[in-house]
Amino acid sequence: MRRDLQNDPDPIDRTRFPVDEWAWRETWYSADDLGLTETAFAVGNGYLGMRGNVEEGRDVHSHGTYVNGFHETWQIRHAEEAFGFAQTGQTIVNVPDVKTIKVYVDDEPLMLSMAELLEYERTLDFRDGMLRRGLVWRTPSGNRVRIDSTRMVSFEQRHLAVMTFEVTLLDRDAPVAISSQVLNRQDGTDDYHVSSPQSGAFDPRRASRLSERVLDPQSHWCSDRRTVLSYRCVDSGMTLAVAVDHEIETDNEFEELNHAEEDLGKKIYRVRGEVGQTIRITKVAAYHTSRGVPTRELVDRARRTLDRVRDVGVAATHEEQRRWLDRFWADSDVEVEGHPAVQQAVRWNLFQLAQASGRIEQVGIPAKGVSGSGYEGHYFWDSETYVLPFLSYTSPWIARGALRFRYLMLPAARRRAAELSNTGALYPWRTINGEEASAYYAAGTAQYHINADIAFALCKYVQASGDDEFMLREGIDILVETARMWTDLGFWLGRDEARRFHLHGVTGPDEYTTVVNNNLFTNVMASDNLRQAARWAERVRDEHPEAWDRIVARLDLGEGEVEEWAACAAGMYVPYDEDLRVHPQDQHFLEREVWDLTATPDEKRPLLLHYHPLVIYRFQVLKQADVVAALFLQGQMFSQEEKRNDFEYYDPLTTGDSTLSSVVQSIIAAEVGHRKLALGYFHSGLYVDLADLHGNASDGVHVASTGGVWNALVYGFGGMRDHNGTLTFDPRLPEEWPSLRFRIAVRGSRLLVELARDRIAFTLRSGDAVEVVVRGERVEVGADGPTVMALTGQGPVIEETLGRRPRVGVTGDHEMVFTAGVPDPERERRRRGSRRQTSPTS
Repeated sequence: MRRDLQNDPDPIDRTRFPVDEWAWRETWYSADDLGLTETAFAVGNGYLGMRGNVEEGRDVHSHGTYVNGFHETWQIRHAEEAFGFAQTGQTIVNVPDVKTIKVYVDDEPLMLSMAELLEYERTLDFRDGMLRRGLVWRTPSGNRVRIDSTRMVSFEQRHLAVMTFEVTLLDRDAPVAISSQVLNRQDGTDDYHVSSPQSGAFDPRRASRLSERVLDPQSHWCSDRRTVLSYRCVDSGMTLAVAVDHEIETDNEFEELNHAEEDLGKKIYRVRGEVGQTIRITKVAAYHTSRGVPTRELVDRARRTLDRVRDVGVAATHEEQRRWLDRFWADSDVEVEGHPAVQQAVRWNLFQLAQASGRIEQVGIPAKGVSGSGYEGHYFWDSETYVLPFLSYTSPWIARGALRFRYLMLPAARRRAAELSNTGALYPWRTINGEEASAYYAAGTAQYHINADIAFALCKYVQASGDDEFMLREGIDILVETARMWTDLGFWLGRDEARRFHLHGVTGPDEYTTVVNNNLFTNVMASDNLRQAARWAERVRDEHPEAWDRIVARLDLGEGEVEEWAACAAGMYVPYDEDLRVHPQDQHFLEREVWDLTATPDEKRPLLLHYHPLVIYRFQVLKQADVVAALFLQGQMFSQEEKRNDFEYYDPLTTGDSTLSSVVQSIIAAEVGHRKLALGYFHSGLYVDLADLHGNASDGVHVASTGGVWNALVYGFGGMRDHNGTLTFDPRLPEEWPSLRFRIAVRGSRLLVELARDRIAFTLRSGDAVEVVVRGERVEVGADGPTVMALTGQGPVIEETLGRRPRVGVTGDHEMVFTAGVPDPERERRRRGSRRQTSPTS
């Protein structure tokens, strides 16, 4: 059932998940929503991620430990082949799992779903990145046992995970056995795995199952302290080594057993447990992967990682973690005064951004980060569009690494463009290794806007950071090759003043409308891509002639190419309907029947799981706010009246079936004056995963949505814009919020922005003075204290409520007739039957 987050903004059960502004806490255990809690309590650092599975290994939705970019490949089998179809699928691999630590007291195993738990609490602390769990278990024989555990994936040491596990008998002495394991779950060695009840249901958002063996064992061994396993992916050839150290601290008598085989490593402690004598196990794991380095070298690397921890101690790794996160929050925190529940959710979302990107280091940011296998671990356009702005303005060094990854993909993108008979480069719609992995071209390859999205993120990063050196050395190659693709893909149509540059056969972000002519989002983003390529080329040519000569030689730039890009940008066709005074989503979008979402039952949502694509394609209905996203990203191209008209037309047509939709709807609703809608959509984006609003949080965090939360706060309510290289502010603080504070980095300087109802203040925290524009007034923020600007109001206010009914009836000079309906063959059969029953007999 869809929640009304405008009138009920907090969808969380606070008896179980109490408000804590710096942590996500669970106060009682339930096996009913394991997929959700495994995602919500996952820990990761962008390279390595571990789902929030219970230590005991049982009671699970889906076990998961993932290394960003570590994947297997497989042959895509198309029902009907055609030239240029993607040939090789790529799926992230569930790497050997080191989380499992089973405990037995009096030979009775702890299984949370069956155990009598007298106390229970689990906490993910955003300040130190530690997942902690504490419980008191009364065994079947009546012995109370205290069990405390911690789990951490290190931000400072990207290959490292550290766990502790403590057992204390509270009532009487008893034998205790602890079995700490390393399991290759990918290839099915987990005897206790329980599949999700929904695992067999069709859902294209989930990962494909790999039917053959994936990880080919290369070596395995163990010693008194250490266990090592190594593997090679059968088809992709990627290699992996995992090594684990154990240490026990206790005053109880104990013995140790060690065992290793191809898919399993065990460290077993048999302890004569005495009341009050804690048994503490410390488990340290190291993962190293490669595209093809021999596993023996990876084993050596893993051993060195563990040796370093052994030398400095586990406490030092915990202190490193806290320092790393102290810096992260100092640079990235967003504070919402007076709303602790909102503050908690905001920080959870920001923390997920750290966990998805903190240590990516020249790999991409998967749609699910390293929290789950959803979307098969692929990289999409949404990282550049929704996550890179956050990184560019808070952690620019991480943004640079993500963009370098796209630069390193250029050779594959050039090959893909050639396959589609284009010059330049065409980035894949979804990928891990740089090759296109989307089998359904209509909603995949046809989304050419991926090129413009990457160029958009690149230019935003350089503008925010001032890193011209990156643009001159590598980024310019991305701009040139993507611009070349657009000039080749498009064509000129019309004469004289009516001559326009058109892009046909494309799909925009809204995947409920595919392979269309002149999709507005694609056209305006491509226009910006072309304009930025021309602008940067001219700048390099004028200011850096030596670099220009190298670029010309390296990219074989031809005479007149730069001028062609500028002309195509200026002449780009932007569809507009004079009768309705809106921008059609594409050239023929307004000619379709309107889908009446108010008459669509909740059980038929999301539409993609209940209707054939051809049914959906025939209607005016949106998976996500396509045109509205363009109004935000390229807002300088549209007037305020156009933004309002477009928003009000498309809002009733937007299903929100995509988690990317609500945040951008919030931003434009705030800008044009729909304050209640803006806050409601913000709450929808804020709780996408924490409240499982889309029913698939079990597959992993929606990372782009977490980035969208930051965008909604800073661009939406903070009113920040950065069009044309100028940082402007026109705030839209919600009436319910006393103040909003956020931090941004601008060309090496760092600012604190504080927004209240009657003022906005800027404090220079470090670096040189920064110039900003507040509602048209240019001001310099220097080191001589806060720069305070008075505000009169928070922008326009639209009092009338925007209904969810789409616009229907006769409208415009051409008497365009709009009808609204829902495809329902059962209802039509009932209607015909009713007619037969009421018709006169012959």
